[in-house]
Amino acid sequence: MFDTFKNRLEITGTLTTITALCISAGRSSEPIGSDLPVIKDSLGNPLIPGSSFKGAMRSRLESFLRGIVGNNRKLVANPAIEDEWSLTSQEIKQLKETYDNDQALTEEILKHTDLPSRLFGSPWIASKFQVRDLTVVPNTWFEQYQERDGVAIDRDTETAADGKLYDFQVVPAATHFEFKAVVENAEPWELGLLMIGLHQFETEQIPLGGGRSRGLGVVKLDIDKMTWIDVDNNPEKLLKYLQTLVNEDTSDTSIYEDGKQFKNTWTQCLINHLSDKLGQNSTKSIASGG
Repeated sequence: MFDTFKNRLEITGTLTTITALCISAGRSSEPIGSDLPVIKDSLGNPLIPGSSFKGAMRSRLESFLRGIVGNNRKLVANPAIEDEWSLTSQEIKQLKETYDNDQALTEEILKHTDLPSRLFGSPWIASKFQVRDLTVVPNTWFEQYQERDGVAIDRDTETAADGKLYDFQVVPAATHFEFKAVVENAEPWELGLLMIGLHQFETEQIPLGGGRSRGLGVVKLDIDKMTWIDVDNNPEKLLKYLQTLVNEDTSDTSIYEDGKQFKNTWTQCLINHLSDKLGQNSTKSIASGG
């Protein structure tokens, strides 16, 4: 792969639980304790895995894209089934046999990679979007979990099915978690896709964890800062950026910009990109007599 640093967007904020949150670590092995405890860090504090946040966002964006481009696996793949990937293992093998030049192979793989995988990654391409595990904000956490009961109902007797009663832990509402994410070397339309996903969290549209049908997992993201650096193939600007990293100074406006001012521009780039893809599909359909 030919990776060259081009740009970086750092996002920081706070994720607040609007309703109780249940992200389970699986069944407990302890003789006394909840059947389904929440995930905790080494200090016993609640933790939201970055993968849970990222996966929920990807799933929502994939559903949006399918509504626009249809079930075209070359544009929106199904990560759970290899036959529905935009590039299967066999297809990648064929490409490797066809292209002996690494750069040409990379360009061809990117050309056939579906849209979400360009941002979120896949078995054949690294993710550009990284989300750290979300740690709890201490002054919003009082070191107490809530215990909830769950039960499966016997449809004949309309009572609790035998042996189907269990309990699970939840993180209380109004608990705050620190949110930190980074995206590097993203194209403008990929950043537009990210802006839509973040907006879904900002407007409480993407729940997290289990028990969502019960109303659990509603969260709200408040973004504090979006720090944007684009070296634009400028070696001097990149050297200056590296110097600011060492000095831990992000106040230089000639290097760092407020990414929030580009949200509309990036979103419009996504719309234009999707319009081009739809136009190309229509042309192929007409050419094939479809």
